[in-house]
Amino acid sequence: MSTRHAQLGAKPDASGTHFAVWSSAAERIWVSLFDATGERETARHELSRGAHEVFALHLPGVSEGARYGFRAEGAYEPDRGLWFDPNKLLTDPYALTLDRPFTYDPRLGAPREAAIDTAPLMPKCVVTRLPAALPAQPPLFQPGGLIYELNVRAFTMRHPGVAKDKQGTIAALAEPVVIEYLQKLGVSAVELMPITAWIDERHLPTLGLRNAWGYNPVNYLALDPRLAPGGQSELRDAVAALKRAGIGTILDVVFNHTGESDQWGPTLSLRGLDARSYFRHAPDGTLVNDTGTGNTLACDHPAAQHLILDALRHFVLQSGIEGFRFDLAPILGRDKNGFSAKSALLQSLRSDPVVGSRTLIAEPWDIGAGGYQLGNFRAPFLEWNDRYRDDVRRFWRGDGGLGALATRLAGSSDIFGRSGEDETRSINFLASHDGMALADVTAYCEKHNAANGEDNRDGHNENLSWNHGVEGPSGNAAVLRARRADLKAMLGTLFASVGTIMLTAGDEFGRTQKGNNNAYAQDNDTTWLDWESADADLLGHASALSQLRKRHPVLGHARLLTSKDVQWLSPTGEALSALEWEEPDSRKLAMVLTCEGERLAVLVNGGHRASLFRLPEVSGVRWRTLDGECREDHLVESPPRSVVFAIEEPVGELLNEDRP
Repeated sequence: MSTRHAQLGAKPDASGTHFAVWSSAAERIWVSLFDATGERETARHELSRGAHEVFALHLPGVSEGARYGFRAEGAYEPDRGLWFDPNKLLTDPYALTLDRPFTYDPRLGAPREAAIDTAPLMPKCVVTRLPAALPAQPPLFQPGGLIYELNVRAFTMRHPGVAKDKQGTIAALAEPVVIEYLQKLGVSAVELMPITAWIDERHLPTLGLRNAWGYNPVNYLALDPRLAPGGQSELRDAVAALKRAGIGTILDVVFNHTGESDQWGPTLSLRGLDARSYFRHAPDGTLVNDTGTGNTLACDHPAAQHLILDALRHFVLQSGIEGFRFDLAPILGRDKNGFSAKSALLQSLRSDPVVGSRTLIAEPWDIGAGGYQLGNFRAPFLEWNDRYRDDVRRFWRGDGGLGALATRLAGSSDIFGRSGEDETRSINFLASHDGMALADVTAYCEKHNAANGEDNRDGHNENLSWNHGVEGPSGNAAVLRARRADLKAMLGTLFASVGTIMLTAGDEFGRTQKGNNNAYAQDNDTTWLDWESADADLLGHASALSQLRKRHPVLGHARLLTSKDVQWLSPTGEALSALEWEEPDSRKLAMVLTCEGERLAVLVNGGHRASLFRLPEVSGVRWRTLDGECREDHLVESPPRSVVFAIEEPVGELLNEDRP
């Protein structure tokens, strides 16, 4: 395995194609060839078992574009993790292209004795010749920047400036209107939700629903044809166009399970080739389910490790991808003893000459024992910080204190400073694909997931949200003003925070999912961004905050704040007292930052009345807010429920660049 894994898959050459697949348990493996439509099987050739448990065969005359799949023979004992059935056509784990999307059908999971040939139900792998690898370049994205999480399909399905034939595809990301928008928003990197081929969960078709997020993968290298009808080149071209605009591309990858699910799921690829090696099993033979999806990838097994690393290298070298966000990342460090940041796979990710130089991001939790690992992934991993999300939401809801808010603003040293690190690895976010949209946080107290077909049982029950007295849509002008003020205040908090920050697409202009906090199955207007109804005022506010953060080095860095960098002041200009820090009703603070000879104040007013803040007095300077107001008495007014930025500047100097 160790010396041959790089040759796995279908490799075309001058005279034909070399097919190779790994299995430690199969007795025989065949490659099935299909006609150009992918409908009719034209030939079946047995592969030869060679060194390192690789089955291989070179077929003369088989060229680029040929359709194929694998079939495997061996023991069929599902209770022991053995699922061999030559009636099941299997996609190549190293396939680079599929000719159609996966479509769930119960027959894909039929037992062997049913003798159902699944070839008519399966996408066919396509022999693909790759261009030369791209030259290695340092990532554009650096910690402290703005990551923009987006669902490729939902992002442009309703975009009026994108041609109909490109809406909902990766190619749309290269459109000038899209790139101009991302630049105006100050995006450092887009983070694409899963784009490799996935399948619907088996309960969705009967509900008339489809997986909209992609977190149910089958293949780890092949792009989903719905997102990339132009194939691998579509991603390569889009990444290049974004890079020319100064925007990096990060992929959200799901190396924790496959869509083959539990014992009642379909047999599509890894299960049919060597389930005992690729998936974790309990001693009694049952599947371990640390993911909540029915199976768990065995990331402590060399076969899975090679597949993961090869997939990551492929996207870096072939598409210029700058980083990866690992879904349910503790799975990557799990073995029978639990999670370890020193696991073989995590160590390989850090040290690999191709992957290790990329931006690596961990979602630091899964549902297994000891699955909450926030702060434990070690550098260079950045980590999604749900403590940030929750503490900021609590503060603006009214039941969170100043101490927790200040800790999150300053980089979460309680989480990321425990090992003596001077930089935070926090990715600060207020909302993500998983949960309520940011606007819904201020408009709904309860989740509203009836459309998911599970009687509102799915999704988190506690969202730390509030509705200003009206659940959902309202025509009350006062309610709408209050909601917009809170949204602006939360965005201000985010852009004032130390560390990397993340916005989910549309939250900058008030997108809503109508209270649905688990919209994974809503491939429709619930998740498709409504560009024509975007809140222009809110968007302008977010863009101004982003540009401010980019222009001022005192913001937009990843260095944990110390007493040399920051003063925490009350509205009177005095240092906050212990009582003020701890008093539940304390809702106001000034964070005065100093860096590289510049001072900037962030005034947080979580109360319902305007407040004057007295800022530090220095002869010959004054404080200017972003609306251009300058006061030489060092008093700055903060409206109720707001975050106000003020910049210290010499008297007589007026800088226009920071005005929204």
